[in-house]
Amino acid sequence: MLRLGLQPIRRCCYRFRRWKSTATRAETDEFGIPLKPTWSVNELLSSCPTPTISPATLNHLHDLAALIPPKEGSERFGKVKAELEELVRLVEAVKLVDTAGVDLDAVTEGTDNLQLNAPPLDVAGRSLLKHAARTVDDFYVVDADKRH
Repeated sequence: MLRLGLQPIRRCCYRFRRWKSTATRAETDEFGIPLKPTWSVNELLSSCPTPTISPATLNHLHDLAALIPPKEGSERFGKVKAELEELVRLVEAVKLVDTAGVDLDAVTEGTDNLQLNAPPLDVAGRSLLKHAARTVDDFYVVDADKRH
């Protein structure tokens, strides 16, 4: 698993505020969507510092995704780095939300019409493998230059 060195950030966010789920129900429309916002991303992130992702980590993530990283120091590099840091910040803040005491049945109440446990559709995806140049254990194999 990829580690971005975010443990100090998690502790820092935790110290500032432990988000609690609310027991009160918000007024909703016929589809169960709240009529007024129940929380704000800005409010959630206000107590969490922005993590710092090193250029080496950003390059490593691009390598894992088989993408060519932007040149270090370029405007594009700075933009990608800043966006990724904000995403990591959001994920870390969401992970801190305390869902203890939330009744899962209450969360799914009113979703009787949804097919949450619908049987899988008849798909013949494996038949597409016969068109692949190379496969291993029912997976496509794509040769790529690992250097970039």
